[in-house]
Amino acid sequence: QVQLVESGGGLVQPGGSLRLSCAASGSVFSVYNMGWYRQAPGKQRELVATITSGSRTDYQETLKGRFTISRDNAHNTMYLQMNSLKPEDTAVYYCHADIDGRSERGIRTRRRYWGQGTQVTVSS
Repeated sequence: QVQLVESGGGLVQPGGSLRLSCAASGSVFSVYNMGWYRQAPGKQRELVATITSGSRTDYQETLKGRFTISRDNAHNTMYLQMNSLKPEDTAVYYCHADIDGRSERGIRTRRRYWGQGTQVTVSS
């Protein structure tokens, strides 16, 4: 069974930094595109950044220069380095990954998995 587990969220002051992690575990054969979304209270979920298996990246335009997405293919882990954080970055951050793995029924399939979400709060 495949799982995506996020970590690294928390409370940080404006101008501070956080690094989020997202690790795929279980019956994983290959991990393809990965990415981060976020959802602030009362707002729709929005794309933060994506990264391909070859580490080609794409960002929400307004976040370029402050956020950096990266991955460690050897450990099936993705990161989001967030610098110069602002109160408007406060949200629950979700990771996703397109994974070729074995489901809880033992069937090999390729589909998108989501993490459970991690809260990031930027406040003084």
